[in-house]
Amino acid sequence: NLILPNLKRTPVHDFIVQQGGKMVPFAGWSMPVHFANTGVLAEHLHTRDSASLFDVSHMQQLKILGKDRVKFLEMLTVADIEEMHFGTATLSLLTNEKGGIVDDTIISKHADHIHIVTNAACAEKVLKHIRNQMYKLQSRGWFLNLEVIKDYALLAFQGPKTAEILRKLGDKDLRDFRFMTTRYVNIKKIELHMTRGGYTGEDGFE
Repeated sequence: NLILPNLKRTPVHDFIVQQGGKMVPFAGWSMPVHFANTGVLAEHLHTRDSASLFDVSHMQQLKILGKDRVKFLEMLTVADIEEMHFGTATLSLLTNEKGGIVDDTIISKHADHIHIVTNAACAEKVLKHIRNQMYKLQSRGWFLNLEVIKDYALLAFQGPKTAEILRKLGDKDLRDFRFMTTRYVNIKKIELHMTRGGYTGEDGFE
């Protein structure tokens, strides 16, 4: 395994190393590329046939708060935030003042805040862009606040058996947990902000 002393580590980094994860540099983070006792192909097939858990905690998680958060995000993205129901999510794009793409993002709408996830490689650029736009509007009297989420890991559970396994862990009926819906749940007394997305092409929960 590589010694990567200058890279950031996710909350589950040490556990992954203990399980034989082969760590490589990615966007300033020490991230697993595969496990020593399986390999990329076997892990790929396992995700397609069963379920696999991915550490994606290097991605940036943000909360937008304040009563003007919806119209603020409608200025920054191509999503129709106003028409989204509470408890739903959408894939969208963050854009600059000229309509160029800053990054792609997942946006989850809740009653008291909007949760967004952006890519690790664009984290600093995205954060600077959002803050700059927010400061301009706050100076005009808009009610907005930004919270960078640092105390939550981000895990992606992917594969056709994910819902079955989660039902056993949480003893919950997930039939009403539709694609691109989001909610706060407790599994084994751990509070989770969960979205049903499936970025691998299989069913999945992040």
